[in-house]
Amino acid sequence: MRERIWAPLPPPPLLPLLLLLLPPPLWGGPHDSPRPEQQREPGPLQPFDLLYASGVAAYYSEDYELAVRDLEAALRSHRRLREVRARCARHCAARRPLAPPGVGPAAELPFFRALLERARCYRSCQSQRLGGPVSRHRVSEDVRSDFQRRVPYNYLQRAYIKLNQLEKAVEAAHTFFMANPEHMEMQQNIENYRTMAGVEALQLVDLEAKPHLESYSAGVKHYEADDFELAIKYFEQALREYFSEDMECRALCEGPQRFEEYEYLGYKAGLYEAIADHYMQVLVCQHECVRELATRPGRLSPIENFLPLHYDYLQFAYYRVGEYVKALECAKAYLLLHPDDEDVLDNVDYYESLLDDSSDPASIEAREDLAMFVKRHKMESVLIKSAAEGLGFSYTEPNYWIRYGGRQDENRVPSGVNVEGAEVHGLSMGKKSSPKIDRDLREGGPLLYENITFVYNSEQLNGTQRVLLDNVLSEEQCRELHSVASGIMLVGDGYRGKTSPHTPNEKFEGATVLKALKFGYEGRVPLKSARLFYDISEKARKIVESYFMLNSTLYFSYTHMVCRTALSGQQDRRTDLSHPIHADNCLLDPEANECWKEPPAYTFRDYSALLYMNDDFEGGEFIFTEMDAKTVTASIKPKCGRMVSFSSGGENPHGVKAVTKGQRCAVALWFTLDPLYRELERIQADEVIAILDQEQQGKQGLNINPRDEL
Repeated sequence: MRERIWAPLPPPPLLPLLLLLLPPPLWGGPHDSPRPEQQREPGPLQPFDLLYASGVAAYYSEDYELAVRDLEAALRSHRRLREVRARCARHCAARRPLAPPGVGPAAELPFFRALLERARCYRSCQSQRLGGPVSRHRVSEDVRSDFQRRVPYNYLQRAYIKLNQLEKAVEAAHTFFMANPEHMEMQQNIENYRTMAGVEALQLVDLEAKPHLESYSAGVKHYEADDFELAIKYFEQALREYFSEDMECRALCEGPQRFEEYEYLGYKAGLYEAIADHYMQVLVCQHECVRELATRPGRLSPIENFLPLHYDYLQFAYYRVGEYVKALECAKAYLLLHPDDEDVLDNVDYYESLLDDSSDPASIEAREDLAMFVKRHKMESVLIKSAAEGLGFSYTEPNYWIRYGGRQDENRVPSGVNVEGAEVHGLSMGKKSSPKIDRDLREGGPLLYENITFVYNSEQLNGTQRVLLDNVLSEEQCRELHSVASGIMLVGDGYRGKTSPHTPNEKFEGATVLKALKFGYEGRVPLKSARLFYDISEKARKIVESYFMLNSTLYFSYTHMVCRTALSGQQDRRTDLSHPIHADNCLLDPEANECWKEPPAYTFRDYSALLYMNDDFEGGEFIFTEMDAKTVTASIKPKCGRMVSFSSGGENPHGVKAVTKGQRCAVALWFTLDPLYRELERIQADEVIAILDQEQQGKQGLNINPRDEL
């Protein structure tokens, strides 16, 4: 019998004693209360973070009825809070418009009066609708992140199954999976639940689905089936929902902002600097709503050219149903964002030729909804760029409407062509995938050092540009590195101090080469051991450069000694990964089977390597997968001196299986062929090593204190 696989859950949070003593009435409605669309709970709105913490605590206490009650209430509270904030922002914008400055000695007072009245209105509106002070609903970034990643649904699906509510478990699991498509175990859970409940695929419901994305997908489906009447219906509905969602997104941007460059208590900006700092963060956030609304849950990259595509589909759909004026309006709307699109320019000419004599083509303008949107977007862009120059912050305007590749002629309607008899295809939905490697793919070069054992090449590892080697380190070197690791590691190093950046079931620690040398010079670890870290990473670089027969120098991009430690008491039925499936220089999109080479990915990385230091742990296998992030193509068990290296692109998605017992340590290395992206700390480490070598040889001509280099 096949063992059921459960999705992993984070550990129980450290709940304050006060939270544990809260009376049950504060923690939501009855277990079987209707969904929020049917009934709103009486009394003040309870903060969703408290409800969430209570639900998680109940879950780990195996009180699943209470867990479901409080987690459902937390989701309702979260939705209600968003609704109130967006509604109050729109309400107060209408009631308290910011009047332009007057004329005279107190010209700015009308503006600030309007601003203060807007703030008072906003606070009063929220307090009334929330039933209490707004400050109760200020939550931590961790909780905010959990709701963004739909983590409450992970708890809910497990609680529902304990309560034998299979259909609800399927809904919760599917909702979580839609925002976490790399979660291989959750997909298996859904299949298990559907088998148990007899639920068909069409019954899978995303409880957090965005209406405008659903309508857009329906429009594309009908368009590709040549059902143009229904395609028009859904695309028009998608646009109405899009602009409504845009208003909500912009309103929510007016909330608190994070000033990452400043310590709050040390923030010394004056009145106008503070206002400008905050406003520009709000404005950039609002400007980015274009990207936010075009991004599917669980994806980092938006659908390319998303908003213009609505009008591109519509211009042709309206043409096919004989509504030439509307087709012309949509075509002209599309040209607002792509004025040089030759296909649509030809379409405009053709649509104008089809108008009857009573219609003046010059009087038919682009759709007003997009015209107003584009006008505002351009004004914001000008203001942000101007502020960036004047206030000294960095800003690069993204190309929100970018199209990759040439458009085909399927939507070009040249005069004289009998379209009814011509073959008409759907629009291209192409995106910029990870480009093919623009260098010769070679391997099998010399390994340079004695005793290194070749194990597998790319073909044997079922992939491209992969190699597995043994004995890169000796047993003694492994012990020495493992020993020095305990003296230099910092929890969360490289991840802003997060103890468990990849999984809550493990502790993550790391250290760089420069830090090791600094500790060695200060006598906190043996200098010889710190030097070994530097030397073996250079050895690995030379091996990778030689084996893959690269014609140019391979530079360090980042060097990191890392240890992953299984946390006791959190390993039962664990099925998550120690490090989720990813690629090193592009954003992996498993649903599309693509990897997008764009920020925030480290697009300059070309090769990667992992050099293992020990094997006295359980789990922790390194795995390669297909781009679907599910199909494992190779699995590698770490051991002392073993090194796996591979090219960093979408051709090599990889991850790490859960470390379920003990500590797994390795040296992780990323390399680049572009000297512009050389690791700065490595350059400094090179200088330190050069100085230490001179000291060892008794050559003190430069008279430089190594401490100055550290």
